[in-house]
Parts: sequence; structure tokens; C-alpha cells
Amino acid sequence: MDCREADVSSHQRKENVKIELQKLHIDVGQERESQMDSSVESSCESTDSECDCQDPSVSSIDIDKNLGDINNDCQTPRASSSNKCEMDVGGEQISQSSNASGAGILVKDEEVTYVIPKVGMEFESEDHAYKCYSRYAVLEGFSIRKDFVNKSRVNGAVVSRRYTCYRQGYRPAKHNVNVRKSGQETRTGCLAHMTIARQPNGRFRVTHFEIKHNHEFVTQSTTYMLPSQKRLTFAQAVEADLVNSSRMDGKPKLGMGFESEDHAYEFYNAYAGRIGFSVRKDYVNRSKIDGAVASRRFTCFREGYRQKDKRDLNVKRSRKETRVGCLAQLVISRQSDGKYRVTHFEEKHNHELVTACRVRMLRSQKRLVVSKVAEGNAQDVFTIPHNTLGDEHGYNPIDYKNKLSFKHTREMKEGEVERIQQYLQSKQLKNPSFIYVMQLDAEDQITNIFWADSKMVVDYSDFGDVVCFDTTCKLVKDGRPFSPFIGVNHHKQMVIFGAALMYDETVESFKWLFQTFIGVMSGKRPKTILTDQDAVLAEAIDFALPGTLHRICVWHMYQKALKQLHHMFVGSDSFENDLCSCFFDHEEEEDFIHAWKVMLDVYGLWENEWLNEIFKDREKWATAYRRHIFCADIRCAQLCECFSANLRKYLKSDSDVLLFFKQLGKMVNDWHYKELETNYDMNQHMPKLMGDVILLKHARDVYTPKIFELFQQEYETCLNTVINQCTGTGSLFEYKVSLYRQQQEYTVTYNLSDETVLCSCMKFEYMGVLCSHALKVLDYRNIKILPDRYILKRWTRYARV
Repeated sequence: MDCREADVSSHQRKENVKIELQKLHIDVGQERESQMDSSVESSCESTDSECDCQDPSVSSIDIDKNLGDINNDCQTPRASSSNKCEMDVGGEQISQSSNASGAGILVKDEEVTYVIPKVGMEFESEDHAYKCYSRYAVLEGFSIRKDFVNKSRVNGAVVSRRYTCYRQGYRPAKHNVNVRKSGQETRTGCLAHMTIARQPNGRFRVTHFEIKHNHEFVTQSTTYMLPSQKRLTFAQAVEADLVNSSRMDGKPKLGMGFESEDHAYEFYNAYAGRIGFSVRKDYVNRSKIDGAVASRRFTCFREGYRQKDKRDLNVKRSRKETRVGCLAQLVISRQSDGKYRVTHFEEKHNHELVTACRVRMLRSQKRLVVSKVAEGNAQDVFTIPHNTLGDEHGYNPIDYKNKLSFKHTREMKEGEVERIQQYLQSKQLKNPSFIYVMQLDAEDQITNIFWADSKMVVDYSDFGDVVCFDTTCKLVKDGRPFSPFIGVNHHKQMVIFGAALMYDETVESFKWLFQTFIGVMSGKRPKTILTDQDAVLAEAIDFALPGTLHRICVWHMYQKALKQLHHMFVGSDSFENDLCSCFFDHEEEEDFIHAWKVMLDVYGLWENEWLNEIFKDREKWATAYRRHIFCADIRCAQLCECFSANLRKYLKSDSDVLLFFKQLGKMVNDWHYKELETNYDMNQHMPKLMGDVILLKHARDVYTPKIFELFQQEYETCLNTVINQCTGTGSLFEYKVSLYRQQQEYTVTYNLSDETVLCSCMKFEYMGVLCSHALKVLDYRNIKILPDRYILKRWTRYARV
């Protein structure tokens, strides 16, 4: 691997490896024993389960029973291996074949944490050598297999053994050409390996160590899926991904976007509060045209040095010097889309950071003691650092500012509050990024509770553009209200952004909940929120989420219609079809209204109050309206039903609230684990193409497999789509397209000046994937690569980058 591709901190990591090696009890022998010649022992003999050493290329895989018995000591942060940056002056890699590099070094089994194998290094046993190489492999990002072995004919003891990369060799060609689904090719002829030989003293010495690989390593968060690491537990896998996520603690990253300059400041200040420093607004560049901020730098409060003040010459007691030239800073710049993005981030400080108990005394942190959320200002909310509020632990979850002016409507069970508080406090002690907030009623009793962990916050930052808020889910047995915020990730898998127990379901309670939710999410509001039909929810959303588009889930409405009109199904075979068609089939307003009136006429429903009421609110739920609103193809009712069904799998009929919390955590961890598995499969296997098409190849490289499958279906439909008419004026062209031999036409507008395409079906607007009609026009215009503007990052392989 090229040295330039190594992490910028590779030098520091190499120093850390050296320090770790120095900590080992290394037994340096006084005598250098020569490598044992193979002629001392009798010729090689292969066992039944191990391959003949004369033909390693066709060796079988030795599935060792101890694949997972890797010491937990080896699970240390990944260090840079010698094959990455150990270069000589000429840029050539330093040879690893010299016996002097590690001769005489004995690595003891019980003392090993992480060791880079070297030629001449000795191990107490063959199994110890395997474990050491396996530790090295997992931290580098590859798997190993036991290849061939030489055994003595005298006593059957191992003479020498070779461990190879799992991509060593090539798979033998199969004679059965009729196999429908061939296995995924994993071998690439990689030559990386380590060979050990037994010495006269009984130890095993490394006689050859090849570090070069001819393939990319897996990422650290997916090493648990490697063959030799399969026995890592579920908990270890999830924990490894959480630890390795660079954004779990709200850490700034290059390219991170913000809606405004103030939003960026609040985010950096919140990060500073968690770390232990204060933020100063440094310089600002403004546009000469409109005076808007073009770029801004926020620095550590100890940036620069104090200028000498002549007035201080006669002062008996000078001010304390606080500036020490600290270079820690965050720079943002305004982009063409109006957002501000991080263009530079310096993390390191040249001074000690403030302890958690004193953070609230810092200048930029004082203003956070009373949060924006507690003030009820929905226009300007942000994350509250745990270290800035309340008690000795630096965090007070009780919201004393936004108390209800009345007693909550649903009573809690005896002792329930104490059990909930105890559980949430224990979660926060284990994970400081865990957040929970409680609202009080007029009698200072806890009434509503919201909570979210760091994974939920990160999921929201990546996929929080569309949120489904469910109030229909009730806890088993006594129907206590549970309200989750749900969405979908780039694999269209369900994710949860936060959850609440709502013991009072009034407008004031929901206002508090939405404000708290947005506050925890650093002020980022969703583009679209999907809910059930509820006047109370609608009022709370209008107040707390200005700018967020509110849609009533059409599936919720249809389910209600089935209950309200159940008597109409008796003796009628066509009513259900006509009702379903009104809700889902009509994309044009005129068609929808006509079908609705026909249904009322045919079945005599003009006087039905419920139908008349929902028709007044049709613009919020009917398919024909607001198709320009992005909904990520989420059908909220189905998502909520799936969520409830999943949760019920974990709950017993007599579950109490404490068990509910624990089982909910297990379910969320299961979702997390499934995403890790899907990510691994995505990186190992590419979706099958329906043909050798440039557009499909490009889309496959960009989209996740699930989204590519949807895109490829649209392309397949495009092949059966015809252009019936084309008219144009200047750079604007209008096409009438339809499926072959079908009457329904769609209008596709193409602008030659900026190469934009717009279809009347608006599939891209509400789903984020181009429709078959638009693809037909792009193909007609000889555009073979999918334009970047029609690739939403949230659907790509790099959605979390």
C-alpha cells in the first residue's frame, strides 16, 4: 500500500506501536540459533485435514476450532503496520526478509497485545504464532487461513507451518457449468503470508514474512465479518462500530454542512463544552454584494497572544494571561446552495482542557446553562452539552422551564418513575452521550420523557430529512403511550432517531416534545414529517417545526377508512377496489376529484361526515397533492406497523416499563447489527447487471444495492417506454412519453442549457430516484452517465461519509 494513502497520524501510531513493543517482556537470547534445516527431519507428510506442502495452491481451508479464541487484549486501536510507511530515502519499501530484523526476539503468549511479525521473531508454540498473526491481521483489515504444514515422520510434530491471507491462491474451475448461482470469488492470488519453523529449543521462529497484499483491506468496523473473525460476539461487533464512528460524539468533520452561521457556531460550541474549552468568534469575511457572511472562523479562547497595552505599565496587578497561541479552530464557508460547510478543522490544543465540573464557568459556555429549548424558542435551538447543566455530574434532565400548567392526563404506576429514572441514569453513566429529558406537570410530577443515544443522533444527522412520528404504538398490556421518531437509512432499513413516553397528549406536551427533539439534534429540522391525522399534532408541528412540511400518511388514512366504512363492504365486491383507487391510484388532481365524486355517487356516501371531513384536508394526504415533497418513499403506516411488530417480538404480555426499555435497546442493537452486515455485503459483492450498460454500471458504483435494484427496475421499464411527441422552444424541450401500447402519458421537460429533466410523475421529487420516463428522455438525448444532481447522497454507498 502506498505510503501516501496512510493515515496522517501514521507516524504517531508507529511510535505508539514501538512503545507497546517496549512494554512487552522480550526475551533476547544470547545465542543466535540457525534456522533448522528441513533435512534434519524426515520428508514432509500431509495429514488428512492439512494439505500437502508440495502443492499449496490447491490446499483446502483448515477451519480451525480456535478461530475466535483471540485474546481480548488484541482488540486495541488499530496501529499502522510496517508495510505502510517504513520507507527508505529512495521511497522503496524496507525489506522484511532479513533475519536480523527480529532474530532472537521471543514474544510470550500471555504478554502480547499487538506485535508486527518480523523475520527471526520467535513464539513459544505454533498456536501462539497463529494468534499473533491473527491479531495483526484483524487490526490491519484482512483474514488469515492455515495453509500447509510440514510434519515429522518420526514423531508427527510440526516442523514448519505457513499462514496465508484468506485471498491467497485462486479458486479451482468448476466442471459443472449448469450451476445457477456460482459462489462469490474471494481469492485474488494474494502472496501475503507468514512461515514459521521449529527450532532446536522447541520454539517456532518466523522464517519468512511477506507483507504486500494485492487487494484492499476491509474497514475496521467490518473486520468482525472476516472468516477468521466470525466468532466475535454480536455485542463486540456493535460496540466496535460505535467506537469507530468519528461522529458519535458530534465531532466536526471536513465537509459537514450547516443551515446558517449561527448553527455552525452552536454546534462547535456544544462540541467545545463536551471537550472542555471555550469558543471565540474570530474573523469574518462578508460579501461586497449583499453583506452576507462568506466565511467565518471560530477559534479556541486561548488563540493568539495578548497585545502589549501601554496603559498596563503602571498597573500594580496585571490581568492574568489566558492566550497561549492555541491553533484549534473551525472554519466555515458559504456554498452555492446557501449552506455553510466546514473547510478547515484543527482539533489539537496546546494547553490543558478544562475539567467537566468547571466547563460551565467558561465564557462561551455560560450562556448554555439555561438552554434555548427550556426558553421555548423553537426558532433557535441547539444541543445542550451534558457538562453545562445542574448537578455534580454536569447534567440535569428535568425541564423546569417548560412545565405543564395542568396535571397530566395519564397516571403512572406506583414506583414507575423511580424505575425509569434509575434506568436512564445508569445508561448515561455508562455512556455520557446518552440523552434524556423529562417534563413536569403543574404538580411537579414527571409527565413526559424523551431519550436518544449517540447512535440515534448520528442516524438523524445522516437520514433525518424525513421523519415518521408515530403516536399509535402503545406498550403491551395497559396501553401506555410510546411515541418513536422513525426513518430509513440508505439501505431502506428502519432506524430510530429518538423516542418518548407521553403520559399527556395535549398540544403543550407535543410542542415540548418536538422542541426537545430538535434541540437534541443540534437544531436540525426534518424536511418532511409524516404523522397520523390529528389536529393536536398538526398544531404542535406548525408551532415547533416551522419550515418542515407536514404530511398525513395516506396509509393511515386508508386504514381509518376501512374501519369507518366497514359496513360498506357487506354485499359489495367493488367498493374496496374503488376506495383503494381513490387513495392510491390518481396522481392528477382532476382525476382524484372525479374518482372521489363518482365513489360518493355510486355508493350514496354524500352525507357521510367522516368522508367530507377528510376531503377538506385532502391536500395533506392525497397522492395527487404535494408530490414535490420528498418522503424517501416512506409509507409511514407500514413503517410503524413493522416497528410495532418488531417490538412485540421482544416483549412479553406482562412486560413492565423497565423491561420495555431494555427490550427496545435490544431491538435497536439488532437493527444496528443488520446494517453492519449489509454494509459488509455491499463492500464484498456487487449487484448483478441486467446488461452491459454504461448508465447502470455508473449507478451501481454509486447507489447502495437496495436503491440500485429500484433504479435498475426503472431502467428496465424505460426500455418499454416510447416517446410519442416532442416539441421545443429555444433550449426547452417537452416530451410526451408512455409505456408501449398504454394510453396514460407523462410530460417530461428537458432544459438543454443546464441539462435538467423534470417529469410530471415527480417520482424523483418524492422518492429521490429518477423515473423511467426521465431516463427515457436522457437516453434519447445521448446522456449515458447519471447527472450528479439526480444522485441523492442519502441513497449512496457514501451516505455516512
